Amino acid sequence: MSAVPSAGGRLVLAATPMGDIGDASQRLRDALVSADVVAAEDTRRTRALAKALGLEITGRVVSFYDHVETARIPMLLEEIRAGRTVLLVTDAGMPSVSDPGYRMVAACVAAGLPITCLPGPSAVTTALALSGLPVERFCFDGFAPRKSGQRKEWLRTLTAEPRAVVFFEAPHRLADCLADAVEVLGPNRRAAVCRELTKTYEEVVRGTLAELAGWAVEGARGEITVVLEGAQPLSAEPADLVGQVEALIASGLRLKDACAEVSAATGASRRELYDAVLAARSAE
Repeated sequence: MSAVPSAGGRLVLAATPMGDIGDASQRLRDALVSADVVAAEDTRRTRALAKALGLEITGRVVSFYDHVETARIPMLLEEIRAGRTVLLVTDAGMPSVSDPGYRMVAACVAAGLPITCLPGPSAVTTALALSGLPVERFCFDGFAPRKSGQRKEWLRTLTAEPRAVVFFEAPHRLADCLADAVEVLGPNRRAAVCRELTKTYEEVVRGTLAELAGWAVEGARGEITVVLEGAQPLSAEPADLVGQVEALIASGLRLKDACAEVSAATGASRRELYDAVLAARSAE
C-alpha cells in the first residue's frame, strides 16, 4: 500500500481520471482516504469520484476553484504549517494544467513548505501520444482565444513554431478555430482533434487543417484537445518565402509586418522579402 508520506505537513497535487475511473492510481486512492484536507475544484465531483472508487474521504473537504482559489490559500498554508496534509485535486487531469493549482504551489514555494505530486492522467500527454504526429518536442498553449481576431493573432505566432502545439478548445468553437487555422497556417498543416479522451465515445480525427475544418462543420461534442504539427523548416531564400508572407497578409497583417515576422522566423532579410513580394506581384 503506497500511502502519501506523512512526516510533517505538505501539499499533495494529484491527477484524477479524465473519464475512466480505472485510471485512478493507488496513490490517489490512498491520498483521498488519508489526507487531512481535500481541496477540490468541485467538491461534489470529488465526493462522487470517491464513492465510485468505494472510498470514504475522512478529511475536511473544501472547495478550490478559480474564483475562491486566492482566498483559500492562506487557510491551506496554515493547515500545512500545522503538520497536516492538504490534497489538491481538480475535476479531471493534473492540477495547474489549465486548472486551479499553480497559485497554491507558488505560495508553498514562497513559504518554504513541502510539495509533492501524484502523477497520473493528463489530456495533454494522452493527445500527444494518440496524434500520430512528431511530438518529440512540444508546447502547450492552454485554451485557444475565444474571439476570432485574437485567435488569428495567436495562430500567427505559430506560423514558424517548429514544435508540436497542444491546445484545448470548446466544441462549439472548434469549427471556427480550425477555419481560422486554415486561413493563417494554410490548409496542409497536419493536426489531430482528440475528443472525449478515455471516455466511452473517445475519438481521434487526424488529417490536414483543411480536412479537419470540413469535418468540424458538422459539429463536435465533448472535451476537445487539438495537436498541431510543428512547422516545417522554411527556406531562407526570399523568393521562396513569398507565399508565406502573402498568407500572413491574407490573415490581416500589413506587408511590412508580415515581412518582419517571416524574417524573424527564417533569418531572411526583411528588405529582400519586401522586394521579392513586390516583384512576384508585378510578374502576375
